[in-house]
Amino acid sequence: MAAPTLDTLDQQLIDLLSRDARVSNRKIAAELGVTEGTVRGRIKRLQQDGLIAFTAITGFEMAKRARLAFINVQADVDKVREVARAIADIPQVNAVLITMGQFNITAMCLVDELDALVEIASDQILTIKGVHHVETSIAVKTIKYNARMAKITRPMEVVDED
Repeated sequence: MAAPTLDTLDQQLIDLLSRDARVSNRKIAAELGVTEGTVRGRIKRLQQDGLIAFTAITGFEMAKRARLAFINVQADVDKVREVARAIADIPQVNAVLITMGQFNITAMCLVDELDALVEIASDQILTIKGVHHVETSIAVKTIKYNARMAKITRPMEVVDED
């Protein structure tokens, strides 16, 4: 399967939507100098290709007592992807990252109680075949959190059609 490519218009469209996903197709079309139908078609294609998605992002305030927890995992090098997929299958885990350094996997989740973190880290992740060591940490104060940090800005290849 070929990697999707984005032309300049796709990139401009994504940039506008990343600032305000509620902006009308008509306004986008006027700003980019294209028809509303072009905007509608591009958005539909980008969604179908899995390059953009629209969702409501909640702040930590919505989580009441929940705390952001990080679970750092040391796994066998030859089993990292397999272990990461197994961790990703745990419903309470919100993100799984393959990393470099002392730990080769980091999982993130929101927990209300320490018991929940122990259950995820020790009872579930530590029992996965190939996992050697698990360390946890909890964010106690959030100084800055940008929910848009994972937005699509320059994926794979950008192609100009000029």
